Amino acid sequence: MIRNIVAIVAGLVAWIVIATVLDRLMRIAWPEYAAAVPVMVFTLSMMFARLTEGAITTIAAGFVNRLIARTPLWPATIQGVVIFLLFVPAHYKLWHNFPVWYHLTFLGYLIPLTLVGAVLAPQRLRNARA
Repeated sequence: MIRNIVAIVAGLVAWIVIATVLDRLMRIAWPEYAAAVPVMVFTLSMMFARLTEGAITTIAAGFVNRLIARTPLWPATIQGVVIFLLFVPAHYKLWHNFPVWYHLTFLGYLIPLTLVGAVLAPQRLRNARA
């Protein structure tokens, strides 16, 4: 049980770290994006880039979770639900800044992509850590 809790916490920390790194890289590589962030006015390509960043981050966090948990998918499911619950209030506050499809896409993929990342964790690596 402790391993599963550590896996969930590690997955959440991984989500934050990976999202932060990808966001910083996107701001460095794309000056127009960096200028748009403070005012939260994004072009369509910027919104797709943000969704892609979130998807990559979510898959990677699920991967980290499963490498540590080495169990069925329930710790990754809990992690996905926690991420979802953490983002619902943020998206509620930002509802007017983005189109509805953006919110629904982001919130809609958090749990499934966490599970995709968990499933992608190679069995041999999970077993090697046992």
